[in-house]
Amino acid sequence: MSDTPAAPQLDVKRWWPAPMLPESDGRQLTLLFVLVVLCMLASLSVIGALAAGRAAQGWKAQLVGSATVVVRATDKESADAAAARAAETLAGVKGVTEARALERDKAEALVKPFLGPDPLPPDLPVPRLVAVELDKKAPAGAAALQAALKAAGVDATVDDHSLWTRQIMSAGALADWVATGLFAMIVAAAAALIAFATRQGLATRQELVTVLHLAGATDAFIARQFQARFARMAFFAGFWGGTLAAVGAAALKLYDRGQTIAALLPLEWTDLFAPLPCPFTAALIAAVAARLTAEGALRRMT
Repeated sequence: MSDTPAAPQLDVKRWWPAPMLPESDGRQLTLLFVLVVLCMLASLSVIGALAAGRAAQGWKAQLVGSATVVVRATDKESADAAAARAAETLAGVKGVTEARALERDKAEALVKPFLGPDPLPPDLPVPRLVAVELDKKAPAGAAALQAALKAAGVDATVDDHSLWTRQIMSAGALADWVATGLFAMIVAAAAALIAFATRQGLATRQELVTVLHLAGATDAFIARQFQARFARMAFFAGFWGGTLAAVGAAALKLYDRGQTIAALLPLEWTDLFAPLPCPFTAALIAAVAARLTAEGALRRMT
């Protein structure tokens, strides 16, 4: 049996430099959870803005391509006859693809909510309606329609839905501004959260920072450690937050099937790709916030 001593084992971990920031920290889990929630809300605001814009454009297209004419009876002509003559007159106007007089039942159905459920008197002079479909490429204007009716001697009023169109587009623009403001607030909250975490991390490692300065480490080197840590954390938070937002939007589209919410906010499957930039955007915001905060705090320390 040989008495030769065994060769010492090389412990790589003993000589490998430990990271300045610990790999696992229980406090980081809370920060990660909050970042995931913020990223999910930011992604949902983007998806909601896309759906709201699509809804506004769809409503505008329906209103712009049509007009409604209210025809009133005269002493010489009944309302039904006047409506039929108005439809015939408007059908010949340039920029009109179709004009049809609606039945008395449909006209009465429009005024019943204001007069109550009781049957309307047969002698009540209910105006007749004429539905006008306009050429989408070159639609006729309200002035041209009104002039044609006046020339034909028809007592009628043209509604080209311009008021409703302006209101819908204003509502769509408001929805865009609200979504943009919400997204900006979420970005600011995430940046403030990263800045706070960076300051706390430097405060708890102030002695280590002092030793690193004595060893010749620059502020930029120390700031990069925090920048890399929080950028990596924000990237994973953006990934999971965007994924949750996409899953939630897909579930809404599948479950609702256009009945309630989806009817007001028509989602498309392509909208689910909107959160794709979220991990990279979150990482960039966290990197910038951590770098600027760390450099400013280190300058005050020295």
